[in-house]
Amino acid sequence: MNLKILNKTDTELEMEIAGETHTILNLLKTVLLEDDAVEIATYDIKHLGISEPIMYVRTIDKDPLQAVRSALGTMIAMCDEFKSVFLDRASV
Repeated sequence: MNLKILNKTDTELEMEIAGETHTILNLLKTVLLEDDAVEIATYDIKHLGISEPIMYVRTIDKDPLQAVRSALGTMIAMCDEFKSVFLDRASV
């Protein structure tokens, strides 16, 4: 994965996330949209396998980088919870 910040203002962030597909980006978008300070969270992949995905985030009175950091923390917690439940069930 390679991340490049294309544009950043106080309330907007546009970043290219090379090497990723809908799997991570859709989850990140969904978690971002659960934040009341996030007005828009979306991504676009022009041509899968040819172009790199671009994610766009717009916030209301919140640094968009902080919104992404918070969303990533939530995603990690979700994965940790799933891992714990899976390991408990898989050992039976």
